[in-house]
Amino acid sequence: MAESEQTTATEEVTAAELAEIITELQKYRDRLVHETTEAIQKARLPKAKAMAQMEPELVKIDAMMQELHDRHAALASN
Repeated sequence: MAESEQTTATEEVTAAELAEIITELQKYRDRLVHETTEAIQKARLPKAKAMAQMEPELVKIDAMMQELHDRHAALASN
C-alpha cells in the first residue's frame, strides 16, 4: 500500500516542481562545498583529505540530481 501511495505522489509532481527541487539541491551542493572549503581553510587542514571525506556525500547528491533531471526530462517530453 505504501508503494502505491508513493507512486501516486511521484506522478503528481509537476515539471516546474522538479525544476525547483533541482535548483534547491544544486544550491545545497554548492553551499556544502563552499562552507566546507572555508572551514578547511580556517582550520588549516589538508584540503585533499577533507574533500575526499566529503566526496561520498557529493556523489549521492549528484546521483539524486541526475535522477531528478531524468524525471524532469520525461515529464517535459510528455
